[in-house]
Amino acid sequence: MMSQEIAIRSIQHYMYCPHRWGLLEIDKAWAENIFVTKANLMHERVHSPDNYHVLRGRKVFTSVPVYNDKEEYNLYGVTDCLELSKSEDGISIDDSTDKYKLCIVEYKPTKPKNKDYNEEDMMQVFAQKLCVDYIFGCDSEAEIYYADIRKRVSLPVKEMYEEYDDKLKQILSEMRKNLLSGHIPPVKRNQKCSGCSMKDMCMPKLRCPKNFKLELKKLDDSEYD
Repeated sequence: MMSQEIAIRSIQHYMYCPHRWGLLEIDKAWAENIFVTKANLMHERVHSPDNYHVLRGRKVFTSVPVYNDKEEYNLYGVTDCLELSKSEDGISIDDSTDKYKLCIVEYKPTKPKNKDYNEEDMMQVFAQKLCVDYIFGCDSEAEIYYADIRKRVSLPVKEMYEEYDDKLKQILSEMRKNLLSGHIPPVKRNQKCSGCSMKDMCMPKLRCPKNFKLELKKLDDSEYD
């Protein structure tokens, strides 16, 4: 029996917050805030309908569907951008005499403070790499472009391949167990909660009455209205 397919984008959701992921993937809940809207608008610009252009000698393809149907992965998704640069050490595309090296570029609206990238973003891109390498038979590179600083950050997808491969397999196993059982992981409050679009849905605020006796009396009186 084939393992359950996992969308690459859901890996980032799971690592950001397993409970939030459960609300999205199992409960089918969703809410947006300014951070989600900002990211959506940026990705709309990246995923152009033309799908292809040339920039500084590189062939640039946007919104590229990718997959890896090996049992241990069984992933699918879409890369923001896939760049092809001519290289003697690269691979041939569509029987072309030219050879290219491939680079995945993921677009994010804001660079995290005091570090080059978030782990959940790194894992999302690493999963994309597994799919790109599987389809094209290459060893692709990867970068994140941060819109707020207009710069790219290279990701150690080759240097830390084994470490991230083991970690991804563990995460996929956890996700599939939860999907199969319908179990939504418990809430773990942390600093990420304040900027989460699902905060009000996940942790709704309750108004504490100042006078419980008065509130109870109002409820009793309402029964006889």
